[in-house]
Amino acid sequence: MKYTCALALSLGVILIGGCNRPLADQADTVSVAVEGGGEFPRFLAGRWQAQQHGWEFQIEPDGRISSAIISLGRVRVVPGQTTTRPTRSGNQAVFTPGRWLVHYAPSTGELTVRITMDHVRIEMAGNIVEGSSTDTFVGPVAPTGRTWQTQWTTFTRYTGRSPEKAAFDLSTDPTYGETKLLTFEKANDG
Repeated sequence: MKYTCALALSLGVILIGGCNRPLADQADTVSVAVEGGGEFPRFLAGRWQAQQHGWEFQIEPDGRISSAIISLGRVRVVPGQTTTRPTRSGNQAVFTPGRWLVHYAPSTGELTVRITMDHVRIEMAGNIVEGSSTDTFVGPVAPTGRTWQTQWTTFTRYTGRSPEKAAFDLSTDPTYGETKLLTFEKANDG
């Protein structure tokens, strides 16, 4: 992850404008489960932001995530749609999400969100980062419903290429990934 972030920063990944393209099959792009059955709690709906690393989730009243800002490129992606953004150097960045998951356990107040990106490709000034990732956020939502303390585990399968080096691995450990603590604040209600 540190290599991915360093390469992304060295690429100066500042993405502007762009378009979203629906994928062929948008059915079941976000799975929502409440432990023990029942409806997803409405108090969890809203925009959840982590200032550190730039993550953001827009959670709807039914528990689906309607959009997310991912840390790599700080790009807003929508489930079931490929997002393409031009980079500052005139190249392209492409983000294709996979299946996403939201799980809530009422007995513990624990919320889990899993964001899978099936394909990411960022090209800028002759440098390329390409691959896929799965990011999982697990932790309790505070009784106030405004703070969510998570353990963020990322599993990346990225390859980097530069004019100086043909290809180099930017992946995390495939078994353990890379884990950090990350706090989300609820910016608004859904």
